[in-house]
Amino acid sequence: MYIYEEHDQQLLDERVAQFRDQTNRYLEGKLSDMEFLPLRLQNGLYVQRYAPMLRVAVPYGTLSSAQLRTLGRIARDYDKGYGHVSTRQNIQYNWPDLRDVPDILADLAAVQMHAIQTSGNCIRNVTTDEFAGLRPEEVEDPRPWCEIIRQWSTFNPEFAYLPRKFKIAVNGVPDADPAVIGVHDIGVQLVERDGETGFRILAGGGLGRTPMVGQTIVEYTRWPDLLAWLEAIMRVYNKYGNRDNKYKARIKILVKAIGAERYYELAKQEFEELKGGPITLTPDEVERVKAGFREPGFERDLPEEPEAFAQALAENREFSRWYHTNAMKHKMPGYAAVTLTLKQTGRPPGDLTDEEFEAVADLAERYSLDEARTTHQQNIVLPHVRKDELFEVWQRAKELGFATPNLRLLTDIVACPGGDYCALANAKSIPIAEAIQRRFDDLDFVHDLGDLDINISGCMNACGHHHVGHIGILGVDKKGREFYQITLGGRGDKISRIGEKMGPSLEAEDVPDAISRIVDVYVENRHEGEPFIDTYERIGIEPFRERVYG
Repeated sequence: MYIYEEHDQQLLDERVAQFRDQTNRYLEGKLSDMEFLPLRLQNGLYVQRYAPMLRVAVPYGTLSSAQLRTLGRIARDYDKGYGHVSTRQNIQYNWPDLRDVPDILADLAAVQMHAIQTSGNCIRNVTTDEFAGLRPEEVEDPRPWCEIIRQWSTFNPEFAYLPRKFKIAVNGVPDADPAVIGVHDIGVQLVERDGETGFRILAGGGLGRTPMVGQTIVEYTRWPDLLAWLEAIMRVYNKYGNRDNKYKARIKILVKAIGAERYYELAKQEFEELKGGPITLTPDEVERVKAGFREPGFERDLPEEPEAFAQALAENREFSRWYHTNAMKHKMPGYAAVTLTLKQTGRPPGDLTDEEFEAVADLAERYSLDEARTTHQQNIVLPHVRKDELFEVWQRAKELGFATPNLRLLTDIVACPGGDYCALANAKSIPIAEAIQRRFDDLDFVHDLGDLDINISGCMNACGHHHVGHIGILGVDKKGREFYQITLGGRGDKISRIGEKMGPSLEAEDVPDAISRIVDVYVENRHEGEPFIDTYERIGIEPFRERVYG
């Protein structure tokens, strides 16, 4: 993970002091609500349904055990004893007192964390695949490029007041999109050409009220020109983006309106002014950032299949199921990446109590070279676990309730906080997720179904990423009553694709039955070993629509 340099820490400490002064002036009545609004937003502070909500940045999802313990202590001392993992890999607190927020930010700064630009009309937290740097098939580790983009975008005055919020993601895996760059305002794909790393750049993706998949703006650029192209694309958006209607203010609306070819022409004009200038990356600068990502202290020459590990797999069916569902191959021989699933039935997806933050910190420190990662699916990854310690890790995770072997399966549901917390929500998300989990409580059946993503959002802002779920569920309001609209066929894995609306919205009590009928159609029509999404693509939406609406 990236280790701060002296100037990183100085910038962070000064930002905390600045916001403490701004908060005190607001509480003393020296700043109005409207004057304080952009100041609090760019420090991650929202006003939610019942209390402020603070969103803490977790760049590219990476956390140390010390940071996890601090997050747990903040949950205990300043909140109601828990935090929430968001679909952008951040941590959210739903109950902080405004007077305490500067102290919370100071505690975060002490462990190289912050809430800078986690909200507001600026460039938000830069994200990537939670397994970045671990995958053998990567072009290279995308996290240093995320960090370069983060440093360029943070406090960049030209992009402090954009027409709308702006999100960037970077993907290092060829022929797949685990970072879901296709539905970001800008998506950056690492490409290897002639032995050198370069980039393909997409723009105009996004979810929300008008979901769209991004279009290629730059087919290929060499790495020294990455920031020049990003800045050129941003300048066009800043110049021509709609500032009169927030529903038409995202870059996706602009790209669709003028077309990718015209957008490229405008960006190319800006790029020619920037090319070769101070924003051009140099080998020294790239190496400086890469040096901040110190390689964990791997033990070399470990056996790929330790004897005790192989024996546990053969003798313990429960451990074997968990390993084959929740563990992933690591590029370092003798190691695996393990996902702790935060999807126990009866609790909000992605929530961690203060004690659980500390327990995960202990696991990371003891078994994962002092590192954990948050995921887009609201889970936690231990990225560097020795295989000869996997059985012990599984036992510890099981005691904590984090060993449910349902990763990427039907009950590993992604859901925003919804109407239980969010002032923007039209409907609740958490009770719908729980109802579906209770309906499908047979783990053998869930495993037989295979990969099946269900994503739930409480409103059109799509914080639950329902558009890219194989099954998406959207809460809608009808004359003060909560209804739910179902989409099918969304993807956020190998490719990005927006799901198709299945039909009229349903009442809450009818949603589990509808999901059961959708699953029945899949089971009746699938070929042997065929995942849900492949069956859907083969037979289309009509058989599912007919079964649900009859």
